[in-house]
Amino acid sequence: MIKKLFTKQKNKYSDFNDPFVVKKGKIKNSQLQDPAYRSDWTEESFLSGDNSNEVVGKSFNFKTIKPILIVFVILISFLLARVAYLQVIKGQYYYNLAEGNRTRIQSIEANRGIIYDRNYKPLLNNTANFVLYLTPIDLPTDELKRDNIVRDISEILEENEIPSDESWFVRIKNDLDNIDLKSSRAYNPLYVVDNLDHETAMSLLIKTDRILGVSLTAKTRRQYSWSSNEMQKNDLENLNRADLSIGSSMSHLLGYTGIINKKELEKYGTEYSPIDYIGKTGLENFWESSLKGVKGKKHIEVDALGREKKVISKEESQDGYNLILSIDLELQKKVEEVLRTYLEKLDLDRGSVVILEPNTGQVLALVSWPAYDNNVFARGIKSSEYQKFLNDEDNPLFNRSISGEFPAGSTVKPIFSAAALNEGVISENTSFLSTGGLSISSWFFPDWKSGGHGITNVRKAIADSVNTFFYYIGGGYGDFEGLGLDRLVEYSKKFGLGAQSGIDIKNEGDGLVPTAKWKREVKDEAWYIGDTYHFAIGQGDLLATPLQVANFTNVFANRGKLMRPYLVTELRSDNNETIVQKIEPEIVREDFIDDYSLEVVRQGMRRTVTRGSGRALSLLPIEVAGKTGTAQWSSQKENHAWFTGFAPYENPELTFTVLVEEGGEGSEVAVPIVRDILSWYFRDR
Repeated sequence: MIKKLFTKQKNKYSDFNDPFVVKKGKIKNSQLQDPAYRSDWTEESFLSGDNSNEVVGKSFNFKTIKPILIVFVILISFLLARVAYLQVIKGQYYYNLAEGNRTRIQSIEANRGIIYDRNYKPLLNNTANFVLYLTPIDLPTDELKRDNIVRDISEILEENEIPSDESWFVRIKNDLDNIDLKSSRAYNPLYVVDNLDHETAMSLLIKTDRILGVSLTAKTRRQYSWSSNEMQKNDLENLNRADLSIGSSMSHLLGYTGIINKKELEKYGTEYSPIDYIGKTGLENFWESSLKGVKGKKHIEVDALGREKKVISKEESQDGYNLILSIDLELQKKVEEVLRTYLEKLDLDRGSVVILEPNTGQVLALVSWPAYDNNVFARGIKSSEYQKFLNDEDNPLFNRSISGEFPAGSTVKPIFSAAALNEGVISENTSFLSTGGLSISSWFFPDWKSGGHGITNVRKAIADSVNTFFYYIGGGYGDFEGLGLDRLVEYSKKFGLGAQSGIDIKNEGDGLVPTAKWKREVKDEAWYIGDTYHFAIGQGDLLATPLQVANFTNVFANRGKLMRPYLVTELRSDNNETIVQKIEPEIVREDFIDDYSLEVVRQGMRRTVTRGSGRALSLLPIEVAGKTGTAQWSSQKENHAWFTGFAPYENPELTFTVLVEEGGEGSEVAVPIVRDILSWYFRDR
């Protein structure tokens, strides 16, 4: 191709004035004298040969340059494309790779918000905590060297008896082997263990101080001040981990925090790192976004061992918000004390107490027993220990006050009394004769009192819990038409049954309001009149949580408003000096029962205390109104004992519900618990 650039040409004539043509032929002397042939920039050549005037020259052939230009353009384009790929598309990757050898971005921990009771008593605090983690990309690539590092770490952990469900060496090595060093995960911290005591932390620090990829950092963990007797003595390290029954009902409310797991990390993405803590249960979980705060960032230059040399830039963290609860800690502790005393006396294990503020729906006390110590979880619990909780038939981890679903028994009778009055099915003077029950064909639906209660109107029916009266108003009898299933369902739902109340804590139960459709789909059975009768007295398939019972009782206490119960009243910052958010009371439903109907039912609930099944409360210094309940749930075990009510009668300050599982009669078991709580609250406190 290069040869083609120049071609040999023969011309019939010569232009001796062209300086780029080499001339062949005889030159006349006269021509030599011509200045054109003696210029500075041309070279003369005299060629021997024949006498012909043939001229031989070389010239550039522009037609043959096109292939060269194409090849040249292709090469340049390829080079430019490669440069663009490296500089633009992969530029950030290689920049980070290069910068990672000398600079790092470290997170600055934000202090997690503190939780207080309504009187600003702190319920927990943040305490120092050492966390050991690895950075896989910084560890030696040689497998033998990596194994030696892991072995050294494992020996220290085992020597200091740090619990693990398998060999520390196996556990750490498996975690490392599951990480691709070419992936972004290799740059993320790999959690090893936390809650290390000072001695273990110092041993690890001395052993691994100059090992690149091994880090020991100081973080904070929760210490729950009111969750066990040991915590009140500030004797954290001496807590007997085997005695898992020690705890308090505050654990169900507060919940606990723990190291974030893989599923949670995928859910929240870049908001957290693998060594961060997150709320697992209770208020810690529900209010996580408010409590956790916002991390700061520190851009640092590091040495060959990854240790900080200097700070390049810094962005400060923002602490989490403090939560102010509606909970009255003194009341909570007293309620728990009374409940536990009666459970021990009766040789029982399970119970619940819920106390609300009538006009707002604020939760003043929420006790579920048995309970647990959430400090055991906050400090880390072995799977063998956790298995003990799971195998405990009383399930201390279960918040039965909001999640437990039980037959409501006679506690629902005020609802159906109000419904019958509101719908005009009865008036306050409507009476039925109670002779001990009703018979339909071969079926008999009994009263709880043999021989019955005689002539009964709505007030007496509520006070003495007369089943016969509610069979009439619920399902009807003879010529009398009752509410019927549809209206029983309608009013149950209006009072909040069959649905979550909306309290600001997770895992609330829905309860169950049965319908003919539900029974057909679930049990493959038809709905009978007997089902309606059972429904009307709170038996059968009707289920409610203690919180739901307290919440519908609240409607009678505040004269007609179904409130959303809630625990957090304010979010504050700056040591509680600044109100970030104030949670206002929320009315879920109102004006669904007329004032007349409400007042008649209230009078019946007051009569429960003055002349009915709750007479043990009549000696208190304030007037109390309420309703007992004895709920059948098993043919082989005792009934559940209920009492729900409010006090003082005219201007209520408290709405309360007590449930003792397998306690028997509500009047004999639940009422005395209420009496002791109210006596302390209104007299002794």
